[in-house]
Parts: sequence; C-alpha cells; structure tokens
Amino acid sequence: MSNSNSSPDFMLPVKRTAAGAALGFVDSELTKKHCTNFASAAATSSAASSTFNMAGGDSINGNNGVTNGKAPIGGAQLEIDEDLHSRQLAVYGRETMRRLFASNILISGMQGLGAEIAKNLVLAGVKSVTLHDTGTVELWDFSGSFLSSEEDLGKNRALVSVPKLQELNNTVIISTITTELTKEQLSDFQAVVFTDISLEKAIEFDDYCHQHQPPIAFIKSEVRGLFGSVFCDFGPEFTVLDVDGEEPHTGIIASISNDNPAIVSCVDDERLEFQDGELVVFSEVLGMTELNDRKPRRIKNARPYSFTIEEDTSNYAGYERGGIVTQVKEPKVLKFKPLQQALKDPGDFLLSDFSKFDRPPLLHLAFQALDKFTVEVGRPPLAGSEEDAQKLIALLADINNSLPDGRLEEIDPKLIRSFAFGARAVLNPMAAMFGGIVGQEVVKACSGKFHPLFQFFYFDSVESLPTESVDPNDLRPLNSRYDAQISVFGSKLQKKLEDAKVFMVGSGALGCEFLKNVALMGVSCGDGGKLTITDDDVIEKSNLSRQFLFRDWNIGQAKSTVAATAASFINRRLNIEALQNRASPESESVFDDTFWENLSVVINALDNVNARLYIDQRCLYFQRALLESGTLGAKCNTQMVIPHLTENYGASRDPPEKQAPMCTLHSFPHNIHHCLTWARSEFEGLLEKTPTEVNVYLKKPSEYISAMKQAGDAQARDTLERVLECLDSDKCDTFQDCITWARLKFEDYFANRVKQLTYTFPEDAATNNGARFWSAPKRFPRPLEFSNQDLSHINFVMAGAILRAEAFGIPIPNWAKSSEKFAEAVDKVMVPDFLPKNNVRIVTDEAATSLATASMDDADVINELVMKLEACREKLAPGYKMNPIQFEKDDDTNYHMELVTGLANMRARNYSIPEVDKLKAKLIAGKIIPAIATSTAMATGLVCLELYKVIDGSHKIEDYRNTFANLALPLFSMAEPVPTKVIKYQDMSWSVWDRWILKGSPTLRELLQWLKNKGLNAYSISFGSCLLFNSMFPKHKERMDKKMVDLVKDVAKFELPPYRSHFDVVIACEDDEDNDVDIPQVSVYYE
Repeated sequence: MSNSNSSPDFMLPVKRTAAGAALGFVDSELTKKHCTNFASAAATSSAASSTFNMAGGDSINGNNGVTNGKAPIGGAQLEIDEDLHSRQLAVYGRETMRRLFASNILISGMQGLGAEIAKNLVLAGVKSVTLHDTGTVELWDFSGSFLSSEEDLGKNRALVSVPKLQELNNTVIISTITTELTKEQLSDFQAVVFTDISLEKAIEFDDYCHQHQPPIAFIKSEVRGLFGSVFCDFGPEFTVLDVDGEEPHTGIIASISNDNPAIVSCVDDERLEFQDGELVVFSEVLGMTELNDRKPRRIKNARPYSFTIEEDTSNYAGYERGGIVTQVKEPKVLKFKPLQQALKDPGDFLLSDFSKFDRPPLLHLAFQALDKFTVEVGRPPLAGSEEDAQKLIALLADINNSLPDGRLEEIDPKLIRSFAFGARAVLNPMAAMFGGIVGQEVVKACSGKFHPLFQFFYFDSVESLPTESVDPNDLRPLNSRYDAQISVFGSKLQKKLEDAKVFMVGSGALGCEFLKNVALMGVSCGDGGKLTITDDDVIEKSNLSRQFLFRDWNIGQAKSTVAATAASFINRRLNIEALQNRASPESESVFDDTFWENLSVVINALDNVNARLYIDQRCLYFQRALLESGTLGAKCNTQMVIPHLTENYGASRDPPEKQAPMCTLHSFPHNIHHCLTWARSEFEGLLEKTPTEVNVYLKKPSEYISAMKQAGDAQARDTLERVLECLDSDKCDTFQDCITWARLKFEDYFANRVKQLTYTFPEDAATNNGARFWSAPKRFPRPLEFSNQDLSHINFVMAGAILRAEAFGIPIPNWAKSSEKFAEAVDKVMVPDFLPKNNVRIVTDEAATSLATASMDDADVINELVMKLEACREKLAPGYKMNPIQFEKDDDTNYHMELVTGLANMRARNYSIPEVDKLKAKLIAGKIIPAIATSTAMATGLVCLELYKVIDGSHKIEDYRNTFANLALPLFSMAEPVPTKVIKYQDMSWSVWDRWILKGSPTLRELLQWLKNKGLNAYSISFGSCLLFNSMFPKHKERMDKKMVDLVKDVAKFELPPYRSHFDVVIACEDDEDNDVDIPQVSVYYE
C-alpha cells in the first residue's frame, strides 16, 4: 500500500483515521445467489487492520456471508462513524455502507475522469481503491485532474494520485499498479472501471469479468471533449435489492370490505403512492386479523385513497378499525450482456435530452470509430485537423454501412467534426459529471442499492461550444495547463474564462466541487479575473465525507477561508478572495452596487431556499446570470437563470411542506415523525427557550414584567408559568435534584398525560356525530410503567438529568454515566400517585395553532404569577443565571440526541408506533438533508458546462439546459429553461429582468414627465412602505418641484447609505384609457 506524504503543491491537511469501515453483511433473507453480487475482499491486510476500528458484531456465516468466491468474511463488524457519514447513511443505510466498506475497486486510467471517480469512491468509504495507469502526467491532464500539478510532470499518474486521495479518507486502502494489466489481476476486485482502454482490450477484460464466479462488475467510461459514454456489465444475473432507494410507501387503513376482490380504503390524510402490481403487507388490523399474517399481497386498481387486493375476504372476520398497509420492495434481477454482444445489440439507450433522441445511436458508432482511428493511427484525432476529422467520419460511415440492420440514415458531419477535435481532451466539467455517474454505478455494483445503468449511456454538450466558428489555429496548444480545454473551445474563450469576475455563494459540498472545477477550468485565473466566495459557516466533522477540500483539523475554521486556500493549491493562478459574510440585506454594504455591477456571473452553492431567493433577487436587480443547483440524496437539479432570456429562480416555487396539526403532535401522533417533531420541540422548550426566558427576566425584571402585563394574554401567562416553574418547583440545586426532575418528567410525559388523555377520551369514546373517536389515523395510547431494568428508561432519565444539570450549572459526578449506579439514584426518587381530573380541555381541533387557551382572568393570573416570581427572585444569589442549551445533533458526547431519541421512542411506545435508533432519530429530528458526493459532483459538472455558455455571452435560450437527475434510477432529464414572460406596451417591451433608470437627481415633476413621454400616467409612487405621491391627494402636488432624493429623506425618513448612489421606487401607472400598466421597478440616481 502506497501512502507517501503529500507533495508540496497540494498542501491540504490529512484527515485522521475515522472509526471507519464495516465488513460485508447482507440481509438474512437474501439467497446465496443474491450474495454473490456483493463479493468482498478475501482477507483484510495487516495494514488495513491498523486503520480500522474494530467493534463486536453479529457473526456472519452460511447464506449471510458476503464472499468473493475465496473465503467468507469473518464474524466481527467494523463500526461506522455515524458523525462522519451521517449524510451518506441517510441515503444508503447501514447495510449498504457495510457492503461498501468491504468492496475492493480497480480504477484504470487516472486522467481527469479516473481522478473524479476515485475521489467519489474514497469519500464514500470503500475498503480499497487500486489505481492503474502506465502513463505519465502531461500538461493536458491539468484541464481535468486535481490530483496532479506542474511538479508532477513526467511522473506516473497513478503514483502521484495516491497521497492526495489518501488525504480524503485514511480508512481506505489506496494502492497502485503501474504495469500492463492482466485479466487474472481483475479477480481481486468486486468492480473494475476503465477510463482509457482500447475496445479490443475492453472486450477481453469484460468477457473475463462476465464469466468469473462470482461475476466482477465491469464499467467502461470515456470523456472525449464535450462527449462522454458509459457502459456497464454486472454479470449474467445481477440482483438489485432496492431499485430506487425510497422509503416503502405506507397507508393508514380506514376500511376493508368482505368481498372478492376486497376493497381497501385508506384515510384521506395523504394520497397513496401505490402502483398496480406492487406487493403490500398488512399489520395492526383489528377485526379482520387474517390479513395480519405478513404475507405479501398484490394490489390492483390503485387509486389516490383506495385499492383492491386479489383475495376473497367474504368469510373473514369483519373489519373493525386500525391497520397499516406497507409496500414490499421486490428485488429485481437484471441480465447484462457482455460488451462484445452489447456493441452489436445495444438495446435501448438511456436518454438524457429528448431534443437529441437520435443522438445516442450515432455516438454509439462514433466511439467505436474513434477506437478504430486510434488503433490505426496510433493517436486520437488532432484538434483542428480537418484531415483527421474526415478520416473519423469515413471510419464511422464504414461501420454504419457494415451493420446488418439498424443502419443510420444520416450522419451529422458537423457533430462528428466537433467530436474529433476534442477527442484527446478530458475537460473537468465532463469528468465531474461522469465521475459522479460512474462512482454511483460502482456503489450499485458493490451493494445492490439502486438500479444500475442498463447498459449504455451517451451524452454530449456541443451547445457549450462558442456560437461563432472557431478558427482551427485558435485550437492549437499554447504549452499551458489549459491546452486540453483550448483544444475544444479555443484560446479566445479561455481568455474570457480567465478574466471572469465570479461571485460564489457558499463553500460547502457544492462549493468545494465548484472551486475545484473553476480552478481547473482557469476561471478567474487571469490578471483581470477575480473569484469572490462567501460563507458564514464553519467546518463540522460531518462535512468531511463530502466537502473534500476540508480535513479534520479544519473543524471549527471558516469554510470559505479553508476552501479558498485549498483551491489555490489546485491552481496557483486562481485570484480568490474568501469572505465570511452571509449574503443578505445586512451585508449590502460589503456586496454593494459596484461589486454587483462588476460581476460576470453568480454561482449559487447554497443549502436553503431563502438564501437562494435573496441571491435571485439581486441577480435580477443587477441583471447578472445566476447558475443554480441543489442536491437531495441521489437526486440533483440545475437551473440556469440568464438575464432577459429565462425566468428567474423565484418565478416558480415548490409547494410548502405539509405540517402536522398541533393537536396531532401533542396528543394524537400516528407515526415516528410526529413523535420526533414533538421531542425536538420539548427539548428546545425545556432546555433552551425557558432558560433563555429566565435569563431575560433576571437581567431586566421590571421591563420583562411590564411587557408580560401589557401582553396580558394566554401566551404571556404560559411563559410566566414556565419561568416560575423553572425558578421554583423545578429548580435544581444538586445533581440528585436533576435526577428527580428527569424521573418525574418520564412519569408526566409517558404515564400521567396518557392516563389523563384516555380518561378524557376512553377507548370507546364517540364524537359528536356518533363516530368512533379513536378511529384512524388516531392510535389509542397506553401508559408506560417505569422500570429500572429497562435500559431505555434509564437512558432517558440519565440524558435528561445530565442536560438539566448543565442548564443549572451543576457539576455532573463521574458515576452519573454508569447505568447501574444511576439506576440506584433513580430508585430514591419518590413518585406521587396520579389521579385524572374531570373537565380537562384537550385540544382536538386540527386548525388550532396553539395549545394555550385564553380565559377571562388571564390578567389576574399574570399578576399572581408576577408576585410569586418576584418572591423567587429575591431568594436567588446575585448574578444568578441559567445556561440555555442549543440543540446540536452532530456531537455524540453531548446527550442531546439521547434525550430527543428517548423522548420520541417512549412516546412511540405509548402509541404502539415502531421505534427508531439514534441515527434515524438524528436524520429526522435534526432535519438532516441526505447527501452523497456523486450527485454533488454531477450537479457541479453540469453547471460548469453551462458556465462556458455564460462566459461566451452569445448563446440563445435554446442552447441552455436545466437538468433534473436521479442517479438511483438512473434518470437524466434535460430541457431548455422556461423563457421569461415579456410584457409589451406600444413600441416598448420589458420583463422581470428590466429596471428603468433615471439619472440626474430628478424632481417629482421631472419623473412624472419622463413617464408621460413613454405614454404612461403615474398615479402612485412608493418607496418601501411609504407613499411619496398619489394623484388623489391634493397636498402631494406641493411636492412636485422637490427632488426625489429629498422626498425619500424627508417623507420616508430614510437615511440613504453612503455606498448607494440610487434608490428604487415602485410606480403604479395607467395608459390614456385608464388601463393599468405594470412597469418595471424604477431606479432614481442622485448625486
């Protein structure tokens, strides 16, 4: 295993060994045939064993063993570092991760595409990656690969790649092969990837892999200029365990008929997602218990809220209530053809762009012709060589003519000419895109998670070429690091890229990939260029599995600064400035008018909608192109926002996320999401909001009390009750007090409240219209009885006590974290008996937004609470304050997730809802966005293909592409952006992109006349929320000769900032026939 120190040109700090990989394990119901798809390494080397953190685990034997046909993996499982891999675990789950951690991968060809694939797999955490390349680093490599630099020229590509890849993840064994490969060497791997191989050799290797027992997944991928291809062969029979990675669909049953076939109706809480022919299982059905046998049943006639099952239930017991129906995800067996056969009979090609539906068959032949050209001539076609292009076209025509059937009627010579000119170039955007696709295919091959690409995929982005014809002489190499890119686009566009002024917003996962891409492309690397990146966030451990420019000793440092430094090592010519400002109205003195007006393009690398909308509005205002993208697990999307051509980002919105009613969360949960939402809310109320309120009160008691008395409502009353409780009955002075508080909270939450609820609404309760109260989706709860023998009970109290002690500043004794000793302390707590009360009001209205109920005597109650609160305050020591605890999901030592998980699972136990482990709880309660490196890489590659068009500056809307992709399916859907809506009036036209500008510090009269000259009669002028002029108000005519800038200062009372030279007004206009005319925003410039 090669693991030399990093070379000086790429001085990124090394990531420490993480608690890392887990050895292979597959679901117990898999057959031996299924298991052979997921072969793993024969034995862990001594070098690897020192890297991995071993943990005890279930033994693996028999059909559960994952094998490569040599020896089964041993019994111990390796621990997954959930802090590091939490976002990836949210996509793959533990079992897929364990299969990955047991997988050995070969990557042959370490130019740009090989580098991207290796990066993605090392970040994913496979067991080992072997890099194969017999070639040496050339200048041409620098347009595609971040793993080599000028100091590496002449050195073997594979060898120079090792130290920089090893930095990404020390748990992955990285080794090299620098001599010619033999097919026998392939038997050491579960998947092999070739990025630079002749067709003859590829066929030989693929035949060996296809026939090997178990089969070895074979992937061949190429990037040639703006063209790319992928071929996958995972063997004669490959089992896909999970075709889409989505959670199984479920429904809450409302009724089941005694019929043949039986009709199943579900509550109209949410539409059913079932499809005809799918299998489902039933559970928790009362009455018709025959369906609870867990036998999968096939459904038909799927409707939004009902379906039928092919079963005669006529003689079954009658349905009473309850029941859950859950989709059964069926494995799918794919039969791959070997490459030699697939070349002749490729089947259906995976399409990405329906406007190019006839392109894949042509590219299928073009890549074969290129291979033939390279074999005959000994090199790929030269950029700008018409002779080479014509030879390639002739070879393609010969191949086409030799086909027995399925010949192409027409060959596009212009397209093949572009293909020939870029045949030697590996461009970074293409490498990033295909590196994401191929990296994901390797994961599928090793795990059975997601549907493989079956079997060919071809792609081109010829629209990225300059709109004007490029002189062949402009494609010639200049002996620079950008020669490969110049061979495709020409030196003129290269100069434009280098002089671009770019604003990148965000430096997380997307930002790191973008920085690497633009550095390799040479964007902002010239004397006139500049890249400004901003991000107000700091690096956390969970970032390290995707945000590949960061290392663990950067944790706590500013993301933008670290990322900018790392990008500068990739290309020392990069002119970059890193800022830590949040892009928002508050930072407009930093990102002022001059800043925005000088920009060439804006690249968003954000993770929230509000920030995207703000940047979108700024780009609209200053008429700057915005390149937008986002990821969600294996999905990604890109949107091009181009001035005067496309609609803006904010023009269309996703529907708001459905929120559970307040009463459901507090009294009638029916799924674990409800329980976790409630748990997170309780955590924040008990440990953050109430202690914060206490401190606000103690800091300025008189002002606080006055504000509460003035409010005088139910919310103020409830707040005062919580503050008083915290300083009086629930105040803790010792750690034993904290244990008592936590133990009584258990009793209150999981016993007493449930007893009160079921006392108020017994199991046979009915609604006002006589229907059963506890009907679906409501679940009837049962109180819990505390037991110090139940570790989940003890853990809940322990987490609660420790966090309560932290909030009160009480030292935590060492014995507190010993379950045995802690249980003894819990036994000392006296728990009072509970008697349910009559006339307790429990909110059942789903429209209610608060549980607080107003009453006539709120003011009197508040006065009484204030008196008690003041009496408590007098007993406190001077300077007394609490320590509010802000929820932090990613620190496994702080007990936050222990408490939230405990709260949620005990509540789930009350309502017979399946419980979850801490990781699943973290994903839901922490609102963690699932994320993997592959979809991030693909999204940024696609965006950078569009960046060429933006910098060129003369492309039409039909040249741009928005993309939605789902690597799990896989699905690629590319389409033209939606054009902007144009308003026409007389001989003028405008869109949302337009802003009318009036200079010279005009008066109100001059502004009105300026509009009159356009055929518009202004009747209202506003600045913000202030009305500066309205034709209905006679007094406003006195303002006619005042300068607009003075009206803003005097009427609106607005102090114009020194960094602004204009202000904006909204003007309502009508035409001469009194019809309203919507005009653009008007900017008035002043001196």
